[in-house]
Amino acid sequence: MFWLVDIFPAIVLQMFSHLFNPLFWLVLLLIAFQYRRMLKIRQSFFGVKNGNWLPDLVQATGYGLVGGFIGSLLMVFVGLTLSGSGLNYIWPVALLLLLIDARFLCFAYAGGIVAFSSLVFGWPQVSVPQVLALVAILHMVESVLIYFSGHLGAVPAYIKIGPDQVVGGYVLQRFWPIPVVALLIVGQTTAVHAGVAMPDWWPLIKPELEVADPDTLLYALFPVMAGLGYGDLVTARRPQEKAHISAKYLFIYSVVLLLLAVLAGKYFAVAVIAALFSPLGHEALIHVGQRMELQDKPIYVPPSHGVKVLDVIPKTAAWRIGLRSGDVIIGINDMPLFNKAALDYLLRYTAGFVEVSYISGQQQSYRRELVKLTDSEFFGVIPVPDPHEKCHMDITTEGPVIRWLKKRFKW
Repeated sequence: MFWLVDIFPAIVLQMFSHLFNPLFWLVLLLIAFQYRRMLKIRQSFFGVKNGNWLPDLVQATGYGLVGGFIGSLLMVFVGLTLSGSGLNYIWPVALLLLLIDARFLCFAYAGGIVAFSSLVFGWPQVSVPQVLALVAILHMVESVLIYFSGHLGAVPAYIKIGPDQVVGGYVLQRFWPIPVVALLIVGQTTAVHAGVAMPDWWPLIKPELEVADPDTLLYALFPVMAGLGYGDLVTARRPQEKAHISAKYLFIYSVVLLLLAVLAGKYFAVAVIAALFSPLGHEALIHVGQRMELQDKPIYVPPSHGVKVLDVIPKTAAWRIGLRSGDVIIGINDMPLFNKAALDYLLRYTAGFVEVSYISGQQQSYRRELVKLTDSEFFGVIPVPDPHEKCHMDITTEGPVIRWLKKRFKW
């Protein structure tokens, strides 16, 4: 464990150097625009201007720093080097795939394509184990971030799950700036690994360089800026539960891919399997996750009595009396409710003190709360859609090329 004690301060120092890297602030700016866009979508859905995107950005940056440190340790642990990771090929491929579908802006697809092309066609000349290890480690970090923060800032939405069925749900969308530190081969020396006594098993993935003795390679730590994003939809579970499930599946995918990457350096057949598993395994995760939500029984649907709450705006009257997602409002001033139209009518023409009767979804308890409303105050509740609801959110991620082809050939 002495090598960890030696490497910890160096990683921390290099991570702080990102503060002076213009690319770090550029990625932060792009992520800020994404959170600002999400806030506008949420405000449009509620019909009010409420909230601030800055806390989401600060929170995401904090999680990103932790994730970057974890990713840096993993990269050093497996011996991942920038020299063979093929980043200069992966990024252009990822941007080209973005033109087809937004979800393809992911190293799982671009990295798999680059690795497979290198194995089959001999171009580009990259270290396939290093490429796939990079994909695995970044997704492993992403799984940790999803588990702890993937549900935060969930955007309520009306989602179409069948030809004629619209249900309530949430769109999960998170972005994190990831400052990581990776190894860079800077030459050869007789001092093993830049003077740090590394374990005998290190590295798990050997750099593919033509040198007499790989143990004489001189490594340096180099800061690299990255960004991670997570998108999902929820109709049959609570956002936190879905984020935990997605994180577990993604972590398993990452571990399997990392193991295949380690073996890819020894067996050509395993290298081919690993290159195919990178995009196909990731695509399977997306389809399984969507199928879980679209085929399982939705929970954000109208109850037999009352009006079910999809979401509540913080600091509004509804929030102050304890209403939360999943609660069922059964009466206003002792007048029973049967649909959201009745709720809108009663709240619109009721001012002063209002007594709200509801059943708590989490505690399964009956509650009656008194709240004072003004004529201009928004109650703060968004109910689940009615069975005949026609309005819903378009959740397609098709890129401009697919949209053009559909328009051109009328698909």
